[in-house]
Amino acid sequence: MKTDLTDTTSSKINKALVLGRRALGTPAIGMVLTLVIVTDEENAYDALKAANEASREHPSRTLVVIKRAARSARDRAKARLDAEVRLGADASTGETVVLRLYGEVIDHAQSVVLPLLLPDAPVVVWWPVNAPTDPTNDPLGALAQRRVTDAYACEQPIEELAARTGAYTPGDTDLAWTRITPWRSMLAAALDQVECQVQSAEVEGEELNPSVELLAMWLADRLNVPVNRLVSAGPGLTSVRLESDCGPIVLDRPDGSLATLSIEGQPDRAVALKRRETAELIAEELRRLDPDDTYASTLRVGVARLGEGRAANSSAPAKAASAAEAPATADAPAEAEAKAPAAAKKAPVKKAASK
Repeated sequence: MKTDLTDTTSSKINKALVLGRRALGTPAIGMVLTLVIVTDEENAYDALKAANEASREHPSRTLVVIKRAARSARDRAKARLDAEVRLGADASTGETVVLRLYGEVIDHAQSVVLPLLLPDAPVVVWWPVNAPTDPTNDPLGALAQRRVTDAYACEQPIEELAARTGAYTPGDTDLAWTRITPWRSMLAAALDQVECQVQSAEVEGEELNPSVELLAMWLADRLNVPVNRLVSAGPGLTSVRLESDCGPIVLDRPDGSLATLSIEGQPDRAVALKRRETAELIAEELRRLDPDDTYASTLRVGVARLGEGRAANSSAPAKAASAAEAPATADAPAEAEAKAPAAAKKAPVKKAASK
């Protein structure tokens, strides 16, 4: 059941929701939360499709906020709200309201959304694209207990992760973090099977993939070991290698679907580790509405450590070149020449410790 409302108000939308439920014979509200999706017209269809699939597990009232850019100064001065109310089979197991904002009302989206929130129910705000750097201080984000972003959709995902570190507030999360949940679970289970000390780690994946960066940060934070970030052709995360005193532990997924877990002294095992759709990621985030302390710890500690490792990697070639040129160009005393090899031997140790 669909109801189109042109140049409407929040009170008329609420009235359409009540009348629609009565027409369907379900006057009671059986939803557990309100999901607010803030997106543009281009990405609205995919985001709403994912939310409808997730609502089978979490019945919710879904409010899609689409801010329509005006083409002229006259249109920008005229405020208008159009809405599309979907109930029944058109809204999966919940209710859906698509809100299109025009003109000055774009700057006051929270005033439109606030009367439509379910009473005494948690609120989750999701930005599929164009998420604010500080979701908590966003007018819509201030209404929510949980704020979901996706660094993968940003032009500069690594810089976005660094910016989120300083702006983090309990309740913030990112789908780039949700994507590595199976990897974290599998690596933790693998370490539970052996009694050894991890000495270093390598994480391999696509370039500029924030999930790869977050997994490297998580390993550096939890294991307190140097982590080397390697680049591969993908798709997504492709391999994690843990060097330990009882042999390497390798989780390799070259095709984005089936992974192989290799532990020294044990037969290789095939592990289902497929790349998940957005609907599965959103459903996972809606299962818990409390702050994610592990994500917070990874952001605060891991970003800095990974930054130090990158700085060491970028400066290592210059240091190696200067060390190689020094003996050939200098009339140095014999004592200085004797010290040069010792300094060269120490350089790799400093580099490995800072990754």
